[in-house]
Amino acid sequence: MLALAILSLLTAIASLVLAGAAWQRTKDVRRPDPADAESLPTDVAGLRAEVAALRAESAMSLRHLAVVRFDAFGDAGGHLSWCLALLDDSGDGVVLTSIHGRTEARSYAKSISGWKSSQLMSPEETEAVQQAKPKR
Repeated sequence: MLALAILSLLTAIASLVLAGAAWQRTKDVRRPDPADAESLPTDVAGLRAEVAALRAESAMSLRHLAVVRFDAFGDAGGHLSWCLALLDDSGDGVVLTSIHGRTEARSYAKSISGWKSSQLMSPEETEAVQQAKPKR
């Protein structure tokens, strides 16, 4: 019985020491200083205007991309020919096409406005524009 009492006493002392250490650590934690609140941005309306300007600017970037690879001729395999659509949010941009044959490669660029071209587009170019169009 005496051994159990001594064990309980040692456990209580260890718990008291650990509780004291935990209490000391909570005192060391930095309390929020009201002066730090002054460094926070107060011009929320200005920040909103800045975000709106960034959104408008990013709408004009060529961020809708698609690549379509294909075989232009029956005698050449490996899908070496390709079309690349580079478009902004309004569907304005360019489609670049590279057609590879056995002896030569040709490159073309067609302007795109409103997801359409004023020039006749190949099925692969049309597919690239459609793949670049965002899904809503």
